Amino acid sequence: MRILIVEDDGDLAELMALNLEAQGYTVDVCREGDDGLRMMRERAHDLVLLDRMLPRLDGLAVLQAARREKINTPVLMVTALGSLAQKVEGLDGGADDYIEKPFALDELLARVRAMSRRPRGIMQPDAVSHGDVRLETIDKRLIFREQQCSLSKRETDLLEILLKNVGKTIPRATLFAYVWGADAPVENGNLDNYIHYVRDRLREVGCGLAVHTVRGVGYRMEEQGNKGIKGNGNV
Repeated sequence: MRILIVEDDGDLAELMALNLEAQGYTVDVCREGDDGLRMMRERAHDLVLLDRMLPRLDGLAVLQAARREKINTPVLMVTALGSLAQKVEGLDGGADDYIEKPFALDELLARVRAMSRRPRGIMQPDAVSHGDVRLETIDKRLIFREQQCSLSKRETDLLEILLKNVGKTIPRATLFAYVWGADAPVENGNLDNYIHYVRDRLREVGCGLAVHTVRGVGYRMEEQGNKGIKGNGNV
């Protein structure tokens, strides 16, 4: 299960992330509202822990924009704004649950577990599919009909975000943050190397998906034959 924390208090964000990771969750962190909305648009997370008072775009505005765009990722609002009216406003704005600061970490973890049990299935991505292509994220396997191949963890992570965003251009910075972590000391060429590996895996199983280079921006997964790509159409 992959969780996004949108929290401008660096110490609190780190504490939350460490405790969630200790429970086996994969965690990404961003500090500003507009970055949080951008990451929610990528639909790469199973749950969002969203602060309300954020720089650049406040949490309620992030949530309302996401819901207008039919982004249904479950959201747990984590905020010091705890009046009844503010809680109602957050829930009516699209939040699935609400926890008030300061909170006990045990309560936060319990709420995350409770949300995972809801029928909306936020724990579900043990597998990601697009048509007949299936990525098993726990077993690290790519499957297309009768063909399959094993993957490394980084190949799996990269394929996961690409498969969740078929037809969308994903910036290089987003891919770096998702696969290696936002602050990881990774050389620029590492991403290109893993894109090459992913292309080999797609060919190995013989599926109709390809990863295109969008020059100066990032990468985009498309069904082969789609001509709507701007930039270098390397596959």
